Amino acid sequence: MPPLLTLLLTNAVVSLVAFLLLWIISLRIKDVSFIDAWWGPSMALLAWSTFLQSPPTPHALLLTGLCTLWAARLGGYLFWRWRKHGADRRYVSMIAHAEKTRGWSFAKTALIYVFSLQMLLGFVVALPVQLGQQPGALGPLAIAGAALALIGIAFETIGDWQLTRFKADPANAGQVMDRGLWRYTRHPNYFGDACVWWGLYGIAADTGLGVWSLPGPVLITFLLTKWSGVPTTEGRMRKSKPGYEAYMARTSGFVPWFPKKANQ
Repeated sequence: MPPLLTLLLTNAVVSLVAFLLLWIISLRIKDVSFIDAWWGPSMALLAWSTFLQSPPTPHALLLTGLCTLWAARLGGYLFWRWRKHGADRRYVSMIAHAEKTRGWSFAKTALIYVFSLQMLLGFVVALPVQLGQQPGALGPLAIAGAALALIGIAFETIGDWQLTRFKADPANAGQVMDRGLWRYTRHPNYFGDACVWWGLYGIAADTGLGVWSLPGPVLITFLLTKWSGVPTTEGRMRKSKPGYEAYMARTSGFVPWFPKKANQ
């Protein structure tokens, strides 16, 4: 069996075992919401699985280190949010709908709609940290990629911190967060995520094989802007925040930019 195929199959098995264990936990607590906290760590697991199967090259060290930093920050934040706020109503609604319309059990719905889907998506997104750990000195593309990934981590960290502080103030109840980074983009957390994975792709593409990991950053960008990120968040916000339509009219949807004037 070719070494690359062995690597990817091994990583797939490692990821599968981890997701199955978490699925079993979800059956005991009757809640799948914590899976969001595993999104980042699941990709760091793939990075480390690859690292342990490959020589410790400069690209391997950089990809694994940055992916781990990103995953620890995001996973820790989302786990804290789950513990603080409890079950996510999106998952509750999804599972209730499947149980009602398809007659599926909680276990079957959670396995198919939540855990299996996230495992497959995460495996593709994490292609840069799996294919990019190749021999060779770090070139300009890798350095630029590392810089972009660090900017992305900083951007989403600051955005989440600003939003958490805003929500913690009772005076802001029912208000739209339009301060700090949120003044320049409606989704600094999602923009930061995209920067991280395009940056990791830059590091991977600095090697020959890593160029083929392009589906990873393309998929995460699609998920963030067209599927589970922006559309889901904005659909909910437009219903719950009276001022959100005006906020959308003046604020960039994804890439940070200066707000539009009221008469534009």
